[in-house]
Amino acid sequence: MDNRDRIAHAFVGARQQARGLPTYPGERPTTLTDAYAIQDRAIAIDGRQIVGWKVGRINPPLDATLGSNRLAGPIFAEQVVGTETEALPVIADGFAAAEAEFCVRIGRSSAGLRRLTPEQALELVDAVHVGIEIASSPYPGINADGPLVTISDYGNNFGLSIGREVPGWRDLSFLDWPVESRIDGAVVGRATARTMLDGPIGAVAFLIDCLAVRGLTLEPGQWVSSGAVTGVHGIAPGQRFEADFGEMRVACGIVAAGVRVVG
Repeated sequence: MDNRDRIAHAFVGARQQARGLPTYPGERPTTLTDAYAIQDRAIAIDGRQIVGWKVGRINPPLDATLGSNRLAGPIFAEQVVGTETEALPVIADGFAAAEAEFCVRIGRSSAGLRRLTPEQALELVDAVHVGIEIASSPYPGINADGPLVTISDYGNNFGLSIGREVPGWRDLSFLDWPVESRIDGAVVGRATARTMLDGPIGAVAFLIDCLAVRGLTLEPGQWVSSGAVTGVHGIAPGQRFEADFGEMRVACGIVAAGVRVVG
């Protein structure tokens, strides 16, 4: 078993058992190719159905060093919920955070497409919703160790709560909606989607290229969790996260994850 396989098996096993990994389980990836190779091996080992992808930002100066200002990771079917779900799990002794996000639903396949502008990527979209991404990993240092480590463990995704559809989303006026995030009632972040590079639809354009290099495509019905609007907000079991998108709100409690039964 090579280094990539060891890391992938370690992360999949720890996620299944909802247990922390106090140290990174191998030699850290040094390139985007290495990081996504670990992610792809973990996806194959895991075996669950992918129903979408999360997109996150790579900040300067690493964006220039790596040649990418975003990263991606899979979202699995059993971890996508609606707002009727009152609490979402995290790995209690790993890393955990909540993020206010715009969730983009894909309406057309990206097969054969590359290097789209945001305007062209918008033609593949059939809905935009408000939502919350739960970021959680067995490894507490996943974000502190940089984007390559984040990529290697599913981009740090652990769940997605999808709220209401954004009215009139096609005109992109939602980019200027004020978004506010709160934990236990205290404000932890404020921003608009206008500050997110080229916005949520730009995240879709990025993802099409990121997946194409790996022989993958976006397909109708899949979701793109397009990036943290107000930031990545650390959270713990017992706390509650709320995100206001103008007059629309998404909220959930946070609980400790249990062992996942593998069929």
